Amino acid sequence: MLDNRYISLKKVVLLIGLLLGTTGQSQATKEENAIMVLARPQTDNKIMLRWGPTTPRAFRKLNKFGYKLKRYTISISGKTLSKPIEEDLGNFKPAEPLEWQKIIEKNNNAAIMAQSIFGESFNVEGVGTLQGIINMSQEQEQRFTWALYVADQDFKVAKLAGLGYEDINVKSSEKYVYKVYPLVPKEQLDIKDGGVFVGLQDYQELPKPLDLAGIFNDKQVMLNWNYAIHKQEYNSYFVERSEDGINYKQLNKLPYTTLNSGGRVDTKRIYYVDSIKNNTKYYYRVKGRTPFGELSPPSDVISGKGIKVLPYVPKISTKEIVNEEKSVILEWQFLKEGNEFIKGFELNRSDKANGIYKTVIRNISPTARKIRYDNLKPTNYFKISAIGKEGNSRDSYPVLVQPIDSIPPVKPVGLNGKVDSLGVVTLSWKANAELDMLGYRVFKGNNKNEEFSQITVSPHLATTYYDSVSVKSLNDKVYYKIVAVDQRYNMSKYSDVLVLDKPDFIAPSDPVITSYKVKDKKVLLKWANSSSTDVVKHEVYRKLRDSINWKLISTVEKDTLKPSYTDWQDTNVDGGYDYNYLIKAVDDSGLVSKNEKGITIEVPRFELLTGIKNFGSYVDKTNNFIELFWKVLDEKNIAELMLYKEVKGKKMSLLRVMPPKFKRIVDENIKPNNIYTYIIRPVFIDGSLGQIKRLEVKY
Repeated sequence: MLDNRYISLKKVVLLIGLLLGTTGQSQATKEENAIMVLARPQTDNKIMLRWGPTTPRAFRKLNKFGYKLKRYTISISGKTLSKPIEEDLGNFKPAEPLEWQKIIEKNNNAAIMAQSIFGESFNVEGVGTLQGIINMSQEQEQRFTWALYVADQDFKVAKLAGLGYEDINVKSSEKYVYKVYPLVPKEQLDIKDGGVFVGLQDYQELPKPLDLAGIFNDKQVMLNWNYAIHKQEYNSYFVERSEDGINYKQLNKLPYTTLNSGGRVDTKRIYYVDSIKNNTKYYYRVKGRTPFGELSPPSDVISGKGIKVLPYVPKISTKEIVNEEKSVILEWQFLKEGNEFIKGFELNRSDKANGIYKTVIRNISPTARKIRYDNLKPTNYFKISAIGKEGNSRDSYPVLVQPIDSIPPVKPVGLNGKVDSLGVVTLSWKANAELDMLGYRVFKGNNKNEEFSQITVSPHLATTYYDSVSVKSLNDKVYYKIVAVDQRYNMSKYSDVLVLDKPDFIAPSDPVITSYKVKDKKVLLKWANSSSTDVVKHEVYRKLRDSINWKLISTVEKDTLKPSYTDWQDTNVDGGYDYNYLIKAVDDSGLVSKNEKGITIEVPRFELLTGIKNFGSYVDKTNNFIELFWKVLDEKNIAELMLYKEVKGKKMSLLRVMPPKFKRIVDENIKPNNIYTYIIRPVFIDGSLGQIKRLEVKY
């Protein structure tokens, strides 16, 4: 047992700024006793592995008995092995207490993990809001949750706890299945093993965090960014600040997660508050961190200044258009208690809600609450500004003043986009020029001819929009279009439809050979084409029956393919051989159909072999017989000789079957005044017939 003085959680509670961030594997949310596994290939020829149990009970048992890690080599150079190569990478369990004592004084994550595994009790005192997250009476749940959290935050600690491994004996030409097996006896607890399929070629650069925004107020800024899109990659973040836009300093020493996001609950965004000086420009960016300790590229930079806020804010309450739509009377609200803090009001106007406002009426009395403006344009946005005596000011929210308008915005143009390898879609388009624009509605379809569905809840203000699609679906394309909406909710025509190709991870369907025949020294094939719509060519492979390697002999491009089938002929064949043929489909992403079994076609010899020569006869009328003789050319390759006889005017019949060593035969079954025809033919050991030799004898 570790001495608790080494792992006192009074030091550990200083980590309350990071708390229990969601693990990259969502391990603590599963009820089944199982092991979950993550993998991350690296550019320095290694694969990093992380695993963990899904329940507190499994965590306790596995800490005692440990894990076994095995690697199975599934494919080499793109070819799937008939039998995977199995390798035992070792057994893993938490290091002994003495190993932990060496680092826990310098590593708070190690202290938490050691206390979770070895501590006599797990009672974190004085943690404040931590009680709202963890039920202090459930000690095993508490140990389990803290352990998984710090394993995700510190890969070195994860390895020390028997929850991580770096495989450096890997090759770029191979793909592996890593399996983590429990060593817990099943009679004590049945725990399901876990695994992951990965290779060095699966490496992908980390994406940058998206959609960083900030609200600058009096001596503080509230930052927020979208964490939902990349929640499978990043479990925590670091915030960086600069005063010159060049040199950045990390603000949070400990990883920042959703659970310490200023008390805000948001399923898509994470919040961070920083204290700053007023009237000084600051620059901010964020970086994500993976469960393997990798840092992402920085997000886009935002900047701004803190300003002292006037405690009273005006609010435009009514607007009345008069003088034949040429003038407007505006009224606003402002607490009387604020009159003594301001010099007066100003009326500001802009063509756009977020545009540049120009002051159109100055020096309005602090006690005034109504003003008339006589130079209305088709679209007008007004703000009332309270001008503070200390140089600060507060603006009302803008209000739209617009004469009667039933003209919709013009059709949006310039819609374009891209889909990255993770399925994140980035759309952008040109902004409409109308001054009364409210925003855009985005529509999406999975098929060109289906009815598109709206994916924006309300009009989207920006001209960039992020979406996500499944890269594992059978649809290889996704379709988008947008409409523009003005302040009167007049809607434009739909933009032109944007068609985007999804990342393709699905091989095309298999082509199938439907018929064949051998004719005129050619092999004629007919196959049903692959049904996949993104196929660009079919490849014809051939090999001799006993050969191992297939050889590409022809490529049939898409432009030459018939709608559903293809006729093709092989003119480069030799007679007397058995050929195997295999047709594969290749799509526009370079993926090849998975069929590996072809058909075998027997091509007969185009010319019969010569096995007999010098076929002759000797007639002996005295002794009444005919002697036939011949010479065998290739006795070792001939199985037998077939001799036929025909009496003129009668049907030919088989006279005798002889072994190849026979060189002569005597026919005594003859009669005078007849004409006899003899035919001899060799039969080779491969079953083929040789050329015939014919001989006519008069007797």
